[in-house]
Amino acid sequence: MSSLYLLGGRQRKSLFKNEEEQRLYEAAIILILSPSTGDATVELEYKTPPEARASDESSHSFKSASLVGNKLYACTSTEVLIFELPGFKRIGYISLPCFNDLHHVTPTADGNLLAANTGLDMVVLFTPEGRILSEWDVLGGDPWSRFSRHVDYRRVESTKPHLAHPNGVFQLGEEVWVTRLTQKDAICLSTPGKRINIEVQRPHDGLVWGDRIYFTTVDGRVVIANRHSLAIDQIIDLNEIHRSEHQQEVLLGWCRGILPVDDRRVWVGFTRVRKTKFTENVLWIKHAFREKESPTHIALYDIEKKVCLREIDLEGFGMNVIFGIYPAIP
Repeated sequence: MSSLYLLGGRQRKSLFKNEEEQRLYEAAIILILSPSTGDATVELEYKTPPEARASDESSHSFKSASLVGNKLYACTSTEVLIFELPGFKRIGYISLPCFNDLHHVTPTADGNLLAANTGLDMVVLFTPEGRILSEWDVLGGDPWSRFSRHVDYRRVESTKPHLAHPNGVFQLGEEVWVTRLTQKDAICLSTPGKRINIEVQRPHDGLVWGDRIYFTTVDGRVVIANRHSLAIDQIIDLNEIHRSEHQQEVLLGWCRGILPVDDRRVWVGFTRVRKTKFTENVLWIKHAFREKESPTHIALYDIEKKVCLREIDLEGFGMNVIFGIYPAIP
């Protein structure tokens, strides 16, 4: 794998220590990184236009994306952007009033789009032109029982606390699945009752790769499920790998973003941990703010040998939050 695309954001230079994520980042950025040299450059910098954000202080960052062929399907909190690679020509743009705190977007086989609409605890299916086809409340109820169809949620800074916090959408055949942070699982929305239990900790991602589904958990584990049986085949604790190598406790950061290289090697993303008034989100950290915090970085692991092969600090390249890792198009 020659180069990687990394999606995330750059932090504002002047802020309070407990600044919330919805005001924390001044620009959404995409880095192109060479793993062989560790060098990276900013391929794209982007800011959400005023009509699609709550205020002048709103954060700008890319959340989790999907790379299919030569098209990158990316999202900010309130927008979906489609880029043609490798030139990053923008060929699609959707921003709907119901979008709030989007966390992931992916295309379906028939050319439509699925988005984890995290702020409304919802998954939305829509056309590239922005026509909504289906909406699912990820808790199984009426999608609009707690929210109003008459509100433009792009203009609402935050709807926290979320009851489920859906953050990754994927398909198994024609079935629509989503990860739920709070419930520690992935559930099928189109065939209710199917569930993957990720009880070890709160999950992110949900990447289908061959017969495997890769999840990350916020505390630094990779959970691998079998796409056919839906059973958990393997749990790799990345903290244990670092404890074994360094003989000490290591605070890796908020774990989010994964890219398998082959059956044994995976890239994983980590974002520096910061305080939040929603302290339940960081209760998995025993001594988070008494220990030295690891910088935002990516790391390559051999999950068979249980070793870390490479770590690359991203903060020197202006990336302070990372959501996704993708193979670059030559």
